[in-house]
Amino acid sequence: MKPERVTRTQSVVDGLLDEIIAGRLVAGETLPAEADLAALLGVSRLTLREGVRLLQAQGVIVPVPGSRHRVAPVDEWTGLEAVVRHSRSGGARRRSSLELLDMRVMFETGAAELAAPRCSDEHIARLEELLEQMRMAHAHGDVPGFVDADLAFHDVIFAAADNRILVASVRPLTTMLQDSRSETSAVLEIREHALVEHAAVLDAMRSRSPEAAREAMASHMRQTRDDLLHYVLGE
Repeated sequence: MKPERVTRTQSVVDGLLDEIIAGRLVAGETLPAEADLAALLGVSRLTLREGVRLLQAQGVIVPVPGSRHRVAPVDEWTGLEAVVRHSRSGGARRRSSLELLDMRVMFETGAAELAAPRCSDEHIARLEELLEQMRMAHAHGDVPGFVDADLAFHDVIFAAADNRILVASVRPLTTMLQDSRSETSAVLEIREHALVEHAAVLDAMRSRSPEAAREAMASHMRQTRDDLLHYVLGE
């Protein structure tokens, strides 16, 4: 497929997801006529069909023999891209924030446990450098800089875990993680707590103890959840 067509096809995927998330295309109902949808999205019928096929592969659109396709309920979606797009919508904010954190607990505690005995001196040096960047960014009220250093800190741990499947599993969530961190890190108290927790994670990584690293990361995730509920969600 030519790059221009890939771009147009992705615009169909994005456009249809936007229509579904906004409630203009409703789960359980059939899609509008092909010609109408193509006109709405400003593409040819061929490009529309290619986009629809991609959404079928993600479980968003269900083919119905002898009839127009229908939109599947969100709980039946199987594609991570589509689920993440829906999760970032306003109406799903609380649930998606907590679901993302649940996923982080599973991935990040395991990654820390794997990384501790495998990490090199270079990994430790990089973690120290990033923690210092977080401190400097916090001191200057630089939220984007704090978030970038925070995400990079966790990326080093994933890299040190030396598991390609783990890294590939986390990568599609990068945008959602960036958005989530930007929201929470705007709160001064959350940044202060994060600095303490990251320092504890770094100490555990220095020890090369998988148990200590897992517990330090678990503590970080518990603090993150408490801060999210209290400062962001107001519970």
